[in-house]
Amino acid sequence: MFCLMRQFLLLVLCLGILVPVVGQPLAPVPFRPAARQVNLLVHTRLDVKFDYAKRYLYGREWVTLKPHAQATDTLRLDAKGMDIKTVALVQGSVITPLKYNYNQRQLLIQLGRPVPVGEAYTVYIEYTAKPDELGTQGGSAIRGAKGLYFINPDSAISGKPVQIWTQGEPDANSVWFPTIDETNQKTTQEISLTVPSKYVTLSNGLLVAQVPAGPTGSDPGLRTDTWKMDQPHAPYLFMMAVGDFRITKDTWRGKEVNYYLEPQFAAQAKAIFGKTPRMLEFFSQRLGVDFPWSKYSQVVCRDFVAGAMENTTASLFGEQAQGSARELLDWQYAGVEREIAHELFHHWFGDYVTAESWGNLTINESFANFSEVLWAEHEYGPDAAAQQADLSLRTYFRNPANFSKPLVREQYREKDEMFDAVTYQKGGNILNMLRAYLGEDVFFRGLQQFLKQNAFGTAEPHQLRLALEAASGRDLNWFFDQWYYRAGHPVVTIAYQWDAARQRQAVIVRQTQAGAPYVLPLAVDVYTNGRARRYVATLRHAVDTLYFPAATKPDLVNVDAEKVLVWQKNDQKSLAEFNYQYRHAPRYLDRREALRAAQLQPTSPTAQRLLLAGLGDKSAALREMAIELLDLKNAAQRKAAAPLLAKLAGADASVQVQAAALTALGPLKDKRNAPVFTKALASQSYRVQGAALLGLAALNPAQALARATAFETDNKGSLTAAMVNVYGQAGGPAQWPLMLAKYDAANPPSRFEMLPGLAEILGRLDDPAALSQGVGRIKDLTVQYIKFVDSERLIGLLRQIQTRQATGPNAGAAAGLVDRAVAEIQAAR
Repeated sequence: MFCLMRQFLLLVLCLGILVPVVGQPLAPVPFRPAARQVNLLVHTRLDVKFDYAKRYLYGREWVTLKPHAQATDTLRLDAKGMDIKTVALVQGSVITPLKYNYNQRQLLIQLGRPVPVGEAYTVYIEYTAKPDELGTQGGSAIRGAKGLYFINPDSAISGKPVQIWTQGEPDANSVWFPTIDETNQKTTQEISLTVPSKYVTLSNGLLVAQVPAGPTGSDPGLRTDTWKMDQPHAPYLFMMAVGDFRITKDTWRGKEVNYYLEPQFAAQAKAIFGKTPRMLEFFSQRLGVDFPWSKYSQVVCRDFVAGAMENTTASLFGEQAQGSARELLDWQYAGVEREIAHELFHHWFGDYVTAESWGNLTINESFANFSEVLWAEHEYGPDAAAQQADLSLRTYFRNPANFSKPLVREQYREKDEMFDAVTYQKGGNILNMLRAYLGEDVFFRGLQQFLKQNAFGTAEPHQLRLALEAASGRDLNWFFDQWYYRAGHPVVTIAYQWDAARQRQAVIVRQTQAGAPYVLPLAVDVYTNGRARRYVATLRHAVDTLYFPAATKPDLVNVDAEKVLVWQKNDQKSLAEFNYQYRHAPRYLDRREALRAAQLQPTSPTAQRLLLAGLGDKSAALREMAIELLDLKNAAQRKAAAPLLAKLAGADASVQVQAAALTALGPLKDKRNAPVFTKALASQSYRVQGAALLGLAALNPAQALARATAFETDNKGSLTAAMVNVYGQAGGPAQWPLMLAKYDAANPPSRFEMLPGLAEILGRLDDPAALSQGVGRIKDLTVQYIKFVDSERLIGLLRQIQTRQATGPNAGAAAGLVDRAVAEIQAAR
């Protein structure tokens, strides 16, 4: 599963409105062992129909189970918020009613006799699922717990499709069918869906039948599709999707690979998902285990609550995974392509081998996070892989609350808590670190053994350790003890001393984190006269001093030369050494570290030259970073950088770099850049157009307003946000309705981008209704994301509106609106 909230958090960080969530001391939390296996699921057959008006599912289920460890005369199923109509034992053609108790959460069935261990039996259940009446709340990672979602079922929202889809993780599928909703259950399945004939369906496995509904096909307006899954998988991975989808067909080794999108986006299906067959081939070969399932489909649905979900053979994506051809120009690897790799890799780690319990979720999500790096490396090279790994690791470091949580933890309050930056981002980087320690071939040979030993079953990290030990011949208890079962990470200071008399270089590494020192194998590259010599060392103590032969003072000593360690470091190199590192060390993170060091000494000529060099880096991400680190208030740096920025704005291969350069040029208010902005307005990239429009607004607000009006028929994303901000700066009452409509239609990140424009125009509009609308929206957005944003800054926007209205006819109304909004924000904190 991929959580869309992480993308949102990265955006608000870039906007400067994110504040760290400070960890609070944890109250005692319950121990959550793997669920006891009394009965084991064997096969689940469902026959479902939908009531769109009531948002009900009418279901019939035949569930086959067998007692596991001892005979039992009861069966307990998870079944949330249902009407249970019939419960019966099925023995051939004989159906025997069974007694049961139901508390709206679990269904306890009396089987009538003790069933021996291993003897299969089948229970029939007729029920009505009422997901919209359940009243459950989702968490911060998975924002819904209804299991079954009806999207626009009454067609009340014009232009929005009518859809049905499901989301089961962690335990919401038991809202729409009774089951044992635990990760350590596996079952085959068969689902028959009766739907309006105009709609397409998707479920796990293969479509084995499509027939008109009703007795002998008597209802031509309805159709029954039957999907069959012959391989066992966990109940949370069951899925259904119903809607007006266009299917784009692809194949891999003769297996179906299909993409389901809304009709208007079908032309982009191959552009979005077309790398899937190559991913299937690459992952199959790299893991030594061929993709084990019967087919692979990917569907995009509206209003999805979790970003994307790895339902077995049928991954479901939120609407961020579909767009127009122009929108796709602005997409980056860290968006949808990474998600595609993530959900596909789950079909080995998560679906094929499943975490034994939610406390062991690392088996699922850490591997999926690791796959994002693996595919980036294969497809785009080592810089792209390092960039993705670094993005993940910085997400983990950003929130100190993560530091108190071990990767494997059986103690948590709610399952949703496990879907965090420890399980995903830290866990993925731990696997990448282990890969570097063991070596490529040994690491993947161990993963192959792990997958084969636990195929279609469940596992925990101990089994992963044993497989990797068998492949490597090394004891790995130390590694798993400190990285899987211990919270936190090393925090180090690295100092350097060259001893001319002894002709040696000393490296002093101090671990300053609480608790025992970490054991840290690492590589050290010592550069002299332009050449590097590699040394291998292992840190074991609170203070370790490493010595390397050096007849002359080295130009650079590069500790953790592979740049894979999960640690926070204070690396006490000189700026000259960082400059050398940028120009000679080979890795993405070598260069990124050097650029960051240059930012900290903005007046240094060496730092300025280094940042200018960064504008030509081979990595687009580092070119963009160098642009953002420039100090353009410094006259010398501005003079040197401006021509380079103008060139990047017009000709860089990356639209992200173009947009960053345009954004940097805008505040300079240099009329010589007007042609650069005007040319960029003709770009096909919405992001480039948006940056150009804002740059033009800094030079000529009236002209920018006119150009913004011309974009009203075709704007998305950054261009839409730029239009709203230009209208806020230079527009008037005529623009307010459109601004409001664009804000309401935008996703949360875009809404935050629009806030300056809203505040600007609200400060001068003589319209009490507009004031109420705008202040209310700023307040609502702040309250909704109060945990993640700098609420004081957003309160400042509201006070700005109040100040500017203070001399106008609506001063009293504005003051009252703002005071009430501020009070609500403060109360929410």
